[in-house]
Amino acid sequence: MGFYVTVLGSGASMPTGHRCCSAQVVNIEGFKILIDAGEGVQNQIRRAHVKMQSIDTILISHLHGDHFFGLPGLISSMHLCGRTQPLDIYAPKGLDDVFEAIFRVSNTELNFQLNIHTITPDVSQPILANAKCRISSFPIYHSIETYGFLIEEQKKTSLSLKRDVCKKYNLAADDIARIKQGDDLVLPEGTIVPNANLTQQPKSPRKYAYCCDTSYNENLVPIIKGVDLLCFDTTFDSKNEELALSKGHGTTVQAATLAKQAEVSQLLLTHFSARFKDITPLVEEAQAIFPNTVAATDLSVIELQTL
Repeated sequence: MGFYVTVLGSGASMPTGHRCCSAQVVNIEGFKILIDAGEGVQNQIRRAHVKMQSIDTILISHLHGDHFFGLPGLISSMHLCGRTQPLDIYAPKGLDDVFEAIFRVSNTELNFQLNIHTITPDVSQPILANAKCRISSFPIYHSIETYGFLIEEQKKTSLSLKRDVCKKYNLAADDIARIKQGDDLVLPEGTIVPNANLTQQPKSPRKYAYCCDTSYNENLVPIIKGVDLLCFDTTFDSKNEELALSKGHGTTVQAATLAKQAEVSQLLLTHFSARFKDITPLVEEAQAIFPNTVAATDLSVIELQTL
């Protein structure tokens, strides 16, 4: 089944004509996670053809405006469009105060239950688990309290059918169920097809790590080790390393170096400074160290591959 990351915004600090502020939708087999909600997130959700009410949970990395100023408007639209399904938000301390003030001054009472969960400071921790995925938060290195997120598929325990097996043998639902439990297939004429010819072992769960707005720190390596896709802060190029450090951001070379150290499968660069009209040189800098690097562009979709 699918595991996709849809980039809604890939710019830093403020929206530009071609990049909106930070936001992504992660879709794991239909379970949709919104990560960050910068200004303009509602328009980007519509442009990406994601149903607003289909968002199941929201993760906010930190409380700088370019990562959450679009959230109050999104919650308001969910309310106005009749949402009744409860919504969980995981964020650093202070977001509940923001919504309390907004609801008070606007005299708003939502149609649905809004559950704001405060992330425990300075520790790596699981924050959500269901049948589709597990989500953990971990502290990263910015100018204020900020978190990265690790999103992992739940491990599948049953066998899966090889391609075209159902069509080849015209399998009924009962046949499929028995085969997935390990039984051989007995054909009408009595021929036995061994289970090993029909099935394959479950594939390893895919993992996605989101580290936006962080400076370089090798303490991240064991946390993001071996993920299928790493999204990392690339606000600046390598010429601006000192500036990046002073502002709690990363560079192209630093993102690629961490990706290489952590032995990730693919690197996704994001959070580009508006000073870069052409990001091709930034991508090339990263690719020189870690070849399997791509740049986030607004409304791009990246599928995590199963090995």
